[in-house]
This record gives sequence, structure tokens and C-alpha cells, in this order.
Amino acid sequence: MVFKPSIKLTLVLLALALVFARMGLWQLERKAEKQQLLHRFDDAPVLNIEDALAQNALFARVEAHGRYDPRRHVLLDNKIDKGRAGVHALTPFELQDGRQILVNRGWLPLPPDRRSLPGVPTESGLTAISGILNKPSEGGQRIGGPDILVADEWPQLVTYLEIDSVGSALDVNLVPWLLQLDAVDESGFEGRQWKAAVMGPEVHSAYAVQWFGLSLAALAIWITLGARRGRRLVDKNAEREAN
Repeated sequence: MVFKPSIKLTLVLLALALVFARMGLWQLERKAEKQQLLHRFDDAPVLNIEDALAQNALFARVEAHGRYDPRRHVLLDNKIDKGRAGVHALTPFELQDGRQILVNRGWLPLPPDRRSLPGVPTESGLTAISGILNKPSEGGQRIGGPDILVADEWPQLVTYLEIDSVGSALDVNLVPWLLQLDAVDESGFEGRQWKAAVMGPEVHSAYAVQWFGLSLAALAIWITLGARRGRRLVDKNAEREAN
């Protein structure tokens, strides 16, 4: 077999093969990160919330004493539970030391036309709650402008959670954390099966296989087309010699 790929073909297909291979390696890196995150989630300590905040203890299982704000709630849009569209209800919770933290109390249904927002029934007295301390999700790539929050309209619907914006609308200094309420806590709603990440390591493995497959396909195309070009050149030379 005579292998004679063109320079242009070589540059294009080898570049594609390298790009696809790098994407596969990136997915393997993401898989390793997710595995570490899952281990950290499973091995998280049990702490009181003051110690957890002081230690920046991601995923710590915490108990907090204080009171909910019974009136002002943030509804985080585009949350799916059992195939149903809805929101996560986030309520400020004042700790005993005066600091406030948003509590994700779970999922509530949202009408498709969004003309009316769901009620968020909340007790106002002193209480104890428990949950998982987590960092608010950045929400990935954003489409459109930021949500505009106002101080006198509650509850408010937002597409992306920005702690500083919520704190400004509430006129309080929220700690930059989120408390995900335990599934057994009676002050919450549906859909409180919290996970360390939405996408598991196995998904990144599948993506990596796809990217490596594309890289091999680019190499196979390069070899196949190079071999065909080589055969054509040989045939042309043979034809010229015969004439």
C-alpha cells in the first residue's frame, strides 16, 4: 500500500484528531473531579452551622437554630422534579448570632403561564433546622440579562441565584452559602434528594468515549483517504509509463 496523504488533508484531520483527543482527556479530568466531589460529599462531617461556616466545610451536615423570614422568599426557576416544572423555594433564615443564610426548602410547582407564583407557607417562630451546607450553583452559561430584584415584592422569581443581589433586595448581609434542607425536615417541600452534582462521573466517561471515538475516526479517515490518494497516484504513474 502506498500512503500519500495531501498536506492539507493531513493538517485538517490530524488537527481534528488532536482536538477530539484533548476533549476526551478533559472529560476524564472532569470525571476525576466529580469522583473527588462525591467522596467529599459522602465523607462530610457533622458540625454545628457556626463551626461549619468558620471552616468553610463544604457539604457539612449541620443543625441551625433561629427563625425563618416568613414573608420574603426567592423562587429559583427551571427546577424539574419527577418530570414536573417548578421552582426551588429559598427562604432567609436568621441564625442565633444574627447572620442570615438562604435555605433551599425544596421544590414547588409553578404554573406554565407564570402569572401567579406559588405560596411558600412559613412559620415565623424560633426553630431548629438541619441540612447540608453547600455553595450556590453558578448556573453555567447565562442567557439574557441579570434578574432585577426589588425590595417590596415577595416572593420573587429568578433564573440564576446571585447571593449579593438577593442580599441587597433583602437589605441583609447573607453568608455566601446555601443550606439544603434535610428531606425529613417538616418546614420543607418536595424534591429534597440532594446530590453533590447534577451530572455524575459516569456521564463524563460516556462523553470521553465519544470524543476518543471521534479522534480515532479522524485518524481512520486520514489513513483511508491517504491510501486512496496513494493508489490513484500509482495508477496515474503506471498509466503514463504504459503510454
